[in-house]
Amino acid sequence: MNLITPDFGLLFWMVVIFGLVFFLLAKFGFPIITDMVDQRSAKIQQSLKDADEIEARMAKWKVEQAQMLEQTRREQSAILKEATETKAKIVADAKQQAKEEADKLLAEAKLQIAAEKESALRDVRKEIALLSVEVAQKVLRRELSDEGSQRAFLDKLVDEAGQADIRS
Repeated sequence: MNLITPDFGLLFWMVVIFGLVFFLLAKFGFPIITDMVDQRSAKIQQSLKDADEIEARMAKWKVEQAQMLEQTRREQSAILKEATETKAKIVADAKQQAKEEADKLLAEAKLQIAAEKESALRDVRKEIALLSVEVAQKVLRRELSDEGSQRAFLDKLVDEAGQADIRS
């Protein structure tokens, strides 16, 4: 038995066995294998088709997302602008109201100060008049001995004080 140059009998049986195996594979094995390959190929084609659809949807969603982000930015900008304008208006209104309130309080304070000043001046004049009368009375007691001359002198002083108030 020579491996490099086989005998005719060995070669014959090898061809017969190969033909039989090939026939069995062609009859039973290849259809199953080709069906499986076809099914796998169909699955791969379907997966590729699904992937393309998903990719198209993702691209569409990205465009929609970009549009939504742009719209949201515009709305945010509009809201911020409106809020800024509202804030400025509220601040201006508050300043105006505070100014009006301050002016009102200032006017009331001026009136109250003027009234208190007038009242204080009257009180001071009254005190001065009373002190003057007391001083004058003491001085006149020494100088004037009777009550009638004291009253005439007192009336004269009151008239002079009244004329001094009218001038000032």
